[in-house]
Amino acid sequence: MTDTLRVAMIGNGFMGAAHSQGWRVAPRFFDLPARPEMAVLVGRDPGKNARLARQWGWQEASEDFAAVIARDDIDVVDVVTPGNLHCDMAIAALEAGKHVLCEKPLANTVDEARRMADAAADAAERGVFAMVGFTYRRVPAAAFARELVATGTVGTVRQVRAQYLQDWLADPQAPLTWRMDKAKAGSGALGDIGAHAVDLAQFITGDVVTDVSGVMETFVKERPMLGEGQGLSGSAGAGTGPVTVDDYASFSGRFASGALGVFEATRFATGHKNGLRIEIAGDKGAILFDLEDLNALQVYDATAPAGRQGFTRMLVTEPEHPYVDAWWPAGHMLGYEHGFVHQAKDLVEALAAGEQPRPSFADGYQVQRVLDAVERSAGAGSAWRATAA
Repeated sequence: MTDTLRVAMIGNGFMGAAHSQGWRVAPRFFDLPARPEMAVLVGRDPGKNARLARQWGWQEASEDFAAVIARDDIDVVDVVTPGNLHCDMAIAALEAGKHVLCEKPLANTVDEARRMADAAADAAERGVFAMVGFTYRRVPAAAFARELVATGTVGTVRQVRAQYLQDWLADPQAPLTWRMDKAKAGSGALGDIGAHAVDLAQFITGDVVTDVSGVMETFVKERPMLGEGQGLSGSAGAGTGPVTVDDYASFSGRFASGALGVFEATRFATGHKNGLRIEIAGDKGAILFDLEDLNALQVYDATAPAGRQGFTRMLVTEPEHPYVDAWWPAGHMLGYEHGFVHQAKDLVEALAAGEQPRPSFADGYQVQRVLDAVERSAGAGSAWRATAA
């Protein structure tokens, strides 16, 4: 391990901005064993890419992915492209000897995810590691919820309720983008945000979903077209195009421990902007995390006297809480972008130690198996034994 880790990021959309924030800020607030350097931003549009490289703090811009991963001065490749590009890019980077961070969901299909997990396992034997970007694990309150479950605060977990609610597609005139194209996105609400709900529920409980029974729906099947720069053919005002992914997905699930879960992912939840809500109920208590109140946990102690029972809001901003000691005084809130800073910190620390960072590509593959099982179950009408692991 050298004193620096030079990073190349592939993709310059919304996630590119968030990952750039993480790489830029992590070494300025955390005492890291190696310093990440934002070396190269790779994108298709030369003008846009050069402008964003300057804006976000990358040293240079390139349109040539193959040339960048072949460079000896690149240590880490961060893949933030649409899902249809994840598999080939991540595997090529690993084979070139680069550590890889890849956005979620890991791939568009379970077969691609399996190939990526296998490639990551082979690379790990050579000391080259891969991590998938389930960033909400790095929200301090979510990480603290995992600690509380692990130390017995809720007792034996019986039920999990997980929802990810957004409303940005509730307007039927919202334009068609790559996120509504199955060839590029793989799936809609299920993969885009449902993957987060699955991963976070599994992370907090320390358990895995094994069986599912699901339903899916596409509410708006045609949308106005956008231009080539948005990832779809056609041009603005050139009519409509088909939506080929789901708008809504829900499923019941069974965990390996026997606990039961209910999951919902929708981009049509009118009034909800980014509501990822996880509730864990056990025989001694319950915990509720809500991303729209991300600095707090709701904790219920079922062992307290009946007259004193009730959910208590716990502010997770003390230096004893995960990640928080690097930031502000207690009560001075963190935000969405801090998860990406913590992600960069954790990845750098794992690489410096020669350890497998988590979540691994194997973890991402397991989530992909759950998503695949939900889709198969929904297509079959109602198949409880859609085994996911």
